[in-house]
Amino acid sequence: MKRVISTVVATLLVALTALNSRGAEGPVRVELKNVEGKWQLTRDGQPYFIKGVGGDASKKLALESGANSFRTWGAEDIGDKLDEAQKLGLSVTVGIWLGHERHGFNYNNSNQVAEQYEKARQAILKYKDHPAVLLWAIGNEMEGYEKGDNAAIWSAINNIAAMARKVDPNHPTMTVVAEIGGERVKNMHRLCPDIDIVGINSYAGVASIPSRYKEAGGTKPYIITEFGPPGTWEIQKNSFGAVAEPSSTEKGNFYRNGYQKGIASQPGLCLGSYAFSWGSKQEATATWYGMVLPDGTKLEAVDVMTEMWTGKAPAIRCPQVESLKIAGPDQVDLGQTVHVDLKASDPQKDALKVKWVLSREVENYNTGGDKEDAPPTFPEAITKSGLDGADLKLPADGGIYRLFVYATNAHNASAVANVPIQVKGPASIVKARVAKLPLVVYGDDLKDPPYAPAGWMGKTDAIAVDEKCAVNPHTGKTCIKVEFSAADNWGGVIWQNPVNDWGDRAGGLNLTGAKKVTFWAKGEKGGEKVAFKFGILGKDKKYPDSATGLLESTLTNQWQQFTIDVTGKDLSRIKTGFGWSLAGQGGPVAFYIDDIQWE
Repeated sequence: MKRVISTVVATLLVALTALNSRGAEGPVRVELKNVEGKWQLTRDGQPYFIKGVGGDASKKLALESGANSFRTWGAEDIGDKLDEAQKLGLSVTVGIWLGHERHGFNYNNSNQVAEQYEKARQAILKYKDHPAVLLWAIGNEMEGYEKGDNAAIWSAINNIAAMARKVDPNHPTMTVVAEIGGERVKNMHRLCPDIDIVGINSYAGVASIPSRYKEAGGTKPYIITEFGPPGTWEIQKNSFGAVAEPSSTEKGNFYRNGYQKGIASQPGLCLGSYAFSWGSKQEATATWYGMVLPDGTKLEAVDVMTEMWTGKAPAIRCPQVESLKIAGPDQVDLGQTVHVDLKASDPQKDALKVKWVLSREVENYNTGGDKEDAPPTFPEAITKSGLDGADLKLPADGGIYRLFVYATNAHNASAVANVPIQVKGPASIVKARVAKLPLVVYGDDLKDPPYAPAGWMGKTDAIAVDEKCAVNPHTGKTCIKVEFSAADNWGGVIWQNPVNDWGDRAGGLNLTGAKKVTFWAKGEKGGEKVAFKFGILGKDKKYPDSATGLLESTLTNQWQQFTIDVTGKDLSRIKTGFGWSLAGQGGPVAFYIDDIQWE
């Protein structure tokens, strides 16, 4: 009996060893090789050219379309994503999010940099042995939007890369930059010897990346980590300040051209790419960057990338938009009725269903990828619609609007197009979106925070904030730890909607019905004097806060709940939903915040 048991155990050990060697358990080794001057990525010993996507749409659809990888922008709670990738046979470029100066991060603040380094180390240690991991992408567009010449940023990146190489010899390192202008290429080569691969986000310029990269002195291999249609900043505005968005059919050509010229044409230098965005997002418009609609319906970009990845066009193709045109001028009077002509068809000759949507235009075309609220829509404006066009009675309110059409066949494939229209006359202030109460500003498992703590004020280089502090939170797994290292001066952080806005843009939330703002706080030692607040944007701004609140407190070293009473206040637009500030108190100050909500 013992002999039988021992034989079974030995057989299991041999099986487990074989399983591990195939990468089903433990890390799959990824290597970057230079053979006779040509770069190549190998995974488990085999050449590996990245055919990737970036975004949250169906990974099964990505696999069926010919993709072999996807990327993340951060490493928080990605275990399920890695497991799904492993199940499907996909790899993952794991993003290590690094702070942006425009969000208040200061690379000359040693505390902030040290805490960021430790977070990166913990993430790499946590996931380095997962078999789906392909690369570490250390930061995304954190180098800034001018010259990219802040040596402190490059030093912080390289320190993390050196650590990653040391603790994880199985996966190469990469950092991701916004295009390659200024001194980016030079500094990545000069100041980041431990970065193996250059990740480049490029849109209208992706086809010319090979020549421009070499001219800038690039010798490290590169991956195109985002590409797609031209960005709003790359298209000339029309006479009333709007940009023309290419139709989904036209966008397919941008994906094809960019892939063929900037990616596939560069074997030995380019290691692959990640098409963007595998999903949908509100950025400039509801459809500008999406390859897949919110309901999972694919667009032309998916068909094109399927052909690029597999060499064959998909059997079922997306509908095509030949044209969408306003019958008449694109600047009209208040309340005027206009007709729009549509020419659309389906390659399978299927009947198409069409949906028409009129929305207000966003006030600013932001370029940083920050979260945006969708602008209001006007369903009552569509008075007649069909496959050949639509009639719409424009609102009796001036400003710029955008008319969208969605044409969908019976096979979960769509085409989208839109056209901007200006209604002449004064424009009213865009109302804030109504929020559902209670509204959590900070708490565990908050996937879509309504406000971002991006408004750093005062002596910002003395501020360090850890939003995922695991040291004795009030509830759950984490709380916010704040440190202010200056003995004098002052500092503070305000939570904003939209991010990085100080009253110039529409946004904020309508919190009518709320009675109080509650939160928990404690000091490191006790005795810390901190002011908590909301609503700091005054009436001198185009879009001010409609109310303000302030609570000055002296903290103890135990958790206490605090309340700011908002009964009777005008809460129709709260753009700065929470914040804190303090004055220097003769030495370093540290305190904690948790469970912030409007209720």
